[in-house]
Amino acid sequence: MRTAAIAFVCAVCASSAPAQPPVDNVLEKMVPPGATSLVGARMDRIKQTEFYRKLVALQPLPQVDAFAEQTGFDPRRDVRELLFVDSPKGSVMLARGTFHLNSAPLKGVQITRHGEYEIRGRGAAGFCILDSTLAAAGDIPAVEAALDEWKTGSHTAAQPLLARAASVSPQAQFWGISTGVAGFLADHPPTVASGLDFSKIFRGLENTSFQVDLSAGLKAEVHGTTAEEKDAVSLRDAVRGLVGLGRLQVPENQPEMLRVWDGITVDQQGRSIAIHADFPQDVIDKLLRMLSAGPAVPGHVI
Repeated sequence: MRTAAIAFVCAVCASSAPAQPPVDNVLEKMVPPGATSLVGARMDRIKQTEFYRKLVALQPLPQVDAFAEQTGFDPRRDVRELLFVDSPKGSVMLARGTFHLNSAPLKGVQITRHGEYEIRGRGAAGFCILDSTLAAAGDIPAVEAALDEWKTGSHTAAQPLLARAASVSPQAQFWGISTGVAGFLADHPPTVASGLDFSKIFRGLENTSFQVDLSAGLKAEVHGTTAEEKDAVSLRDAVRGLVGLGRLQVPENQPEMLRVWDGITVDQQGRSIAIHADFPQDVIDKLLRMLSAGPAVPGHVI
């Protein structure tokens, strides 16, 4: 069971140092050993974008509302930066912000002591408010590993991944890097059209990085490598095939939505592949209106 904080961040499916993405130096020190992926979201910047205001801020999220009422912790209001980590102990979301945890017992929540900290959880998932600015939530073993790293670790577990992130723009509000398969992207693929599954594309990539800039519309990049060049060629052709299929699904009365598919391109060199998406703000606004209108009918771009 995922905590509401993690469910919220997945839904949001967003700096000054030019050499690497803007990772809070405290969150870096909580990354558990053996981490295989980092996904960062600068929530303070994301909340300033039109995308957030139109898609997330006005949407009813009863699970998050209930979580905020019970705990005094509202991810939409209180979080400044998030760092999602996959590790050998499971997944954990690390958060920086301003937290005011209710002291009253929570219904159905078990409290487990781990050193000087309390982990509150249901089943296999839990969360811990370390202090008024720092929190962790996720699989309980991963939360415990993050707490241990914070108190007694070497604080260097994130460095091998961050060393690969020099190509990620410091302006990206949402970004990720991983070793092995692109697990986060494969498990939470962007949905741009009914029935078109991009998760298979991402499962074919290794050592990936991605970045998303929501400052003006949406600009996104995904980079990765494959085991052999022929695999990269196959993935390139698969992306182009999905784009072509998407264009065919655009209704005749919405020709402007062809711009969605025109905004997706793919490059391949040797074993490397790069997928780019560039959607102007008016296209994003159109997509958001279609999303808010309810379930799409067959053939509609969503």
